[in-house]
Amino acid sequence: MNVRTRIRATVIHGVLASLLVAGGASVVSNAATFGDDVEFLTRHTPLIVLSDEHGAKVAVSSAWQGRVLTSSASGDRGASFGWINRELISSGKLQPHINVFGGEDRFWIGPEGGQFSVFFAPGAKFDLENWFTPAAIDTMVYDVAKKSRTSATFRTRFGLTNYSGTVFEVGVSREVRLLSREAAAKALRFQPGMDVQLVGYESVNRITNVGKEPWKQTTGLLSVWILGMFNPSPTTTIVVPIRSGSEAQLGVKVTSDYFGSIPAERLVVREDAIFFSGDGRYRSKIGINPQRSKAVLGSYDAANQVLTIIQFTQPEGVTDYVNSLWKIQERPFGGDAANSYNDGPPSPGAKPLGPFYELESSSPAAALAPDKSLTHVHRTIHLTGADSGLDPIARAVLGVSLAEIKTALPRK
Repeated sequence: MNVRTRIRATVIHGVLASLLVAGGASVVSNAATFGDDVEFLTRHTPLIVLSDEHGAKVAVSSAWQGRVLTSSASGDRGASFGWINRELISSGKLQPHINVFGGEDRFWIGPEGGQFSVFFAPGAKFDLENWFTPAAIDTMVYDVAKKSRTSATFRTRFGLTNYSGTVFEVGVSREVRLLSREAAAKALRFQPGMDVQLVGYESVNRITNVGKEPWKQTTGLLSVWILGMFNPSPTTTIVVPIRSGSEAQLGVKVTSDYFGSIPAERLVVREDAIFFSGDGRYRSKIGINPQRSKAVLGSYDAANQVLTIIQFTQPEGVTDYVNSLWKIQERPFGGDAANSYNDGPPSPGAKPLGPFYELESSSPAAALAPDKSLTHVHRTIHLTGADSGLDPIARAVLGVSLAEIKTALPRK
């Protein structure tokens, strides 16, 4: 299996939820507007706000690895698209295993589990007690190398030791850049009408082997892993276009058994697309292998008329992706190119971690000689407007209509 297991998902999301809501505290959901969130965030972390003349804004924190926390298509009064963990941020307290601050685009490094994991110390048991997010992708402050009205570049370097004892010396350069309407249209290969408001940005993530030894499969490889957390609604549907073809050639269309089977009303798998609920009410997750992935994910919130598009670089023909299974693996390079997670209560009566839903992408495994680099680009575009303006965009980019998205999953 080329995915994180049910054990991993159950432990992480379930126990983290209990950690963050311990003592009866609740996790507060995102504020209504971008301005509200920026006002809150500036009281707790250094913030860089990128903007353009059309009202698009993106809030980025250097203290949290150049993380995009949230964005708006229409200025301070516009909807804030990123999920932010206000409870944890306002507490000012750091958690021992991970600090789930939230954010639409956060930089991580894989793999998470297995003999080449960078989340477990050499020889440690694969359980929550021994699972720790490296400080380099959790609490480390990255240097601001350059910034302008529409971009910010962050740099750092650090060492990581994997489960097998391999030491990696890693250099990171991460640029977050706000896209103009013209650049967003080019990326979409479609020109949105002026009645559609949008904010688009991308993170350009480069990791470099700054050590003296080559990174090799036999001793473990790293990957760039970008995760985005968004505000859910009862009418949010995640859409994943996939390559059609036999499982013998391309593998399974979707891996969906992280928490056991997903109810039919929450996951519909077609030959060319997957529809998955992003309502934040039922904990579940899906994974797409590189043979099936088309390097694009999306979601549509029908009630609020928000279409979100995620695009990422995926080198053609490359199938070696790190595997984050929490065990010694038979296929350590049989991992996923893309994932999506829907939050929900970890057990009956318990509180969810967010709620939120996630859209994620990963780079291939990085077999790098000294001074060589791998770059992974992850792009996020939010579009808002009437269905008549958003429908042709969904058809062009995701290959499905808004009507198909809205009716794919039966709503209670």
